[in-house]
Amino acid sequence: MMETSLEYLGQILIGASVWVLPVLLAVTFHEAAHGYVAWRLGDPTAKSLGRVTFNPLKHVDPVGTILLPGLLLLLRAPFLFGYAKPVPVNFSRLGNPRRDMVFVAAAGPGANIILAFLAAFMLHLVPVLPETVAYWTAENLQNAIWLNLVLAVFNMLPIPPLDGGRVAVGILPYELAIRLARLERAGLVLVIGLLFLIPFGLAQFGIHFPITEWIILAPVEYLARGILAISGVI
Repeated sequence: MMETSLEYLGQILIGASVWVLPVLLAVTFHEAAHGYVAWRLGDPTAKSLGRVTFNPLKHVDPVGTILLPGLLLLLRAPFLFGYAKPVPVNFSRLGNPRRDMVFVAAAGPGANIILAFLAAFMLHLVPVLPETVAYWTAENLQNAIWLNLVLAVFNMLPIPPLDGGRVAVGILPYELAIRLARLERAGLVLVIGLLFLIPFGLAQFGIHFPITEWIILAPVEYLARGILAISGVI
């Protein structure tokens, strides 16, 4: 019994080891990109708080960066997800608040797409690595592609306060933008309800409603195939 428990713990630790670096890099670059673009466009709030940095300790959220990914890994969830402390942005200090809000919001998912491309290109280095580290490195890079794309697609859902919601508020006609912006306080509740609570409730009545697969996993798989093709991996 003891040996079985130790084996299971060992499997968990090995599994976690190929996710820790991708999670930290994904959430750190995502938030640092928001802060950097806001700073360059006129708002020094994040810069003055030391958030325009690639130091993960400045961005780590105990729940979103450690507890949530760890719990999903432990439960063997179909995908891993995490988030960092949001970078503070004072949109009123931007040169053109409505337009610049779009650039600031898009910067985070954009950074994740760039990281996914970099991870894909780095897969070409795996065959020349020593056997002892080649498999572990390949797993890290493959997980980095997947995780960064999940983070990018999820955040671009057009619901405030997600990045996609802020992009939508910035580009929609004024009346529609105002209506959408009013959802910000309830936005996360709507996202949780749409992606998790409604599918779970319908499943109790035998109704399969895989909305997460439709609006997140399917686009992620499409993007992943495109990135791997462009980078010459497949």
